Amino acid sequence: MNPTRRTVLLAGATAALLPALSAQAAPKAAALQPYASYWYPDSLPSGTPGTGITWRSLKSWCPADDADLAFNASTVPLAARFTPTPANPTARADQARIQSLVSFGPTAGNPSQGSATADYYALTHWAYTDELVFWGGSSGEGLILAPNAPIVDAAHRHGVPVLGNIFLPPVAYGGQLQWTRDLVQKDAAGRYPLAERLVAVAAAYGFDGWFVNAETSGGNTSLGADMLGFLRELKALARAKGQRVTWYDSMTVNGSVSWQGALNSQNEAFFQAADDMFVDFRWTAAKLASSGERAAQLGRSRYELWAGADVEANGWNASVNWDAIVPRDKAHVVSVGFYRPEWTRNHLPADGRTPGDFHAADDRFWTGRSLDPSHPDGTDSWRAPAVSVADRSTVTSMPFASVFNTGHGLRWYEDGEVTSDAPWNHLGLQDRLPSRRWVVHTEGQRPAVTFDFADAWRGGSSVLVDGELDGPAVVEVYATRLPVTADTVVELIHRTDAGSVNVELAVATAEPTAPGATPPYTYIPVTTADSWQTSAVRLAGLSGTVHAIGVRLTPVDGGPVRWRLGGLAVRDATHTPAAPTALRVTAASGGDFRFAWNQAPGDVRHHTLHRLLPDGTRRFLGGTCQRAFFAGGLRPEQGEAEARFELRAVGELYTTSAPATVTHRW
Repeated sequence: MNPTRRTVLLAGATAALLPALSAQAAPKAAALQPYASYWYPDSLPSGTPGTGITWRSLKSWCPADDADLAFNASTVPLAARFTPTPANPTARADQARIQSLVSFGPTAGNPSQGSATADYYALTHWAYTDELVFWGGSSGEGLILAPNAPIVDAAHRHGVPVLGNIFLPPVAYGGQLQWTRDLVQKDAAGRYPLAERLVAVAAAYGFDGWFVNAETSGGNTSLGADMLGFLRELKALARAKGQRVTWYDSMTVNGSVSWQGALNSQNEAFFQAADDMFVDFRWTAAKLASSGERAAQLGRSRYELWAGADVEANGWNASVNWDAIVPRDKAHVVSVGFYRPEWTRNHLPADGRTPGDFHAADDRFWTGRSLDPSHPDGTDSWRAPAVSVADRSTVTSMPFASVFNTGHGLRWYEDGEVTSDAPWNHLGLQDRLPSRRWVVHTEGQRPAVTFDFADAWRGGSSVLVDGELDGPAVVEVYATRLPVTADTVVELIHRTDAGSVNVELAVATAEPTAPGATPPYTYIPVTTADSWQTSAVRLAGLSGTVHAIGVRLTPVDGGPVRWRLGGLAVRDATHTPAAPTALRVTAASGGDFRFAWNQAPGDVRHHTLHRLLPDGTRRFLGGTCQRAFFAGGLRPEQGEAEARFELRAVGELYTTSAPATVTHRW
């Protein structure tokens, strides 16, 4: 990569890294508001931290003293994935994969459990991603970042591991070589105590390992040897806990920082000590080819090398030699490492971007200009992941349900009614979403299919099919591996907003005959209405395994059709979760509250917290997968003497428990 692009990279990677900028950018911290955690390895900077910044030493961390751990710990286990028949003939199932380095927020002041805005990078295209790195770090705030729980919960539902980030910055951006020495310090027994501490943090917080990026120059061979010993011990300890370690191509074995853009003798030892390696942007086609060959000679997969693709500044307009990574006509060379794909949000005007604008851009990035992975646009210079990489799904067991919640919204809906008109984001509330968006099989005009935020059955969004239908159109919704029993029922919650259309549930019990082909669907009619309608269909006459679920829309009179899908469930029984117990206010300051509770036995998807107002209505305050929640900025209403709160457990089928209640006197 040329120096200009490197400068751009560093400037982006260290946004708000300089202490002065960090102090200005960080919000004033509410006393009780929990934030994502960040640390220095051991020694702290000189001086005092900026407003809203807390300097912490990882060496001093222990879970018993972590007051925000309950808010930051993921509760969703990493789901297993399968690969359905690819959506198109060029998508490979067993070759290149995708790693994404994403900055979801600042190092300091990044709320633990979402916030009151819909303007958020609500990543939904997990189906193409193999590893997510919680990118960030700052010389003025902290160098080691633990991903916050909503991101981990959403990723885990889709089978994607999430790594915390260790960023040792360049000297030009405040990096101090002492911090590198702190990270790799040894105890009297010759062990690396911070390797053990990092693994303990990941285990306590529920994420999947660490991305190690050592870019502070000035080291020597001795420091290089210490870093290699540290990395080997980190990997050994991580593997024992089911965690993983990724190395960034920066420091070389002699301790200097020299980005190679290849796997070679200068970084091979680090690659061997890690699970995989992000190859710096200086790569060329020849370097990647030799790197893949070298990995194979080491007995490693070439796809454990992520070739960096810098999309922070230009997104799908970035200049990437795709044939050097994922050629169309021969085996993929290595995997893809996206640096900052949140460009899909950030390039939109900050003063007017909407969730719909973001998802339109994000679909363009991941699916390509055609917006249909089964029909890629061959003239598109951007080789979207869906063109080269087969999607994957985690929908393998019942009960399964989705209300197509993307993890942010302009308001909150329950049973089609607004229970909070405040915008919000919380990725932990995101559903398992359709993996290939959006495949439409039709001989006629293709309708537009999008996540829509103007109305929803539950959460903040629904699926909207909108267009001039001149023939039947089959919209693929989920690739699944669900067993069919005598009691299996599929439920659709849907509504016709405009036009006249016949709706059929489409169910396939086998794979398509070829990539891109329509699954062998059986079509079952369902009733339609211009208000929310729940249609329950028993799969009588079908047996085996459900491989795909979709809907077929057939126009009655022609003309524009707007049809909305608000929910889908597959079940062979219903279950209502038991109520949580011991709901309590653990801290209160003005209108800011911390809540905690005990979860009842049994499966619980998440919890929702409502405020019961004096007029008897319920106002949604938020939801979380954790056993603790923060609500801020509350005030007495209508002269009430005490605030009343209700907490409910929500099951996988979106059935809700009886409430647990607590009051707080103002």
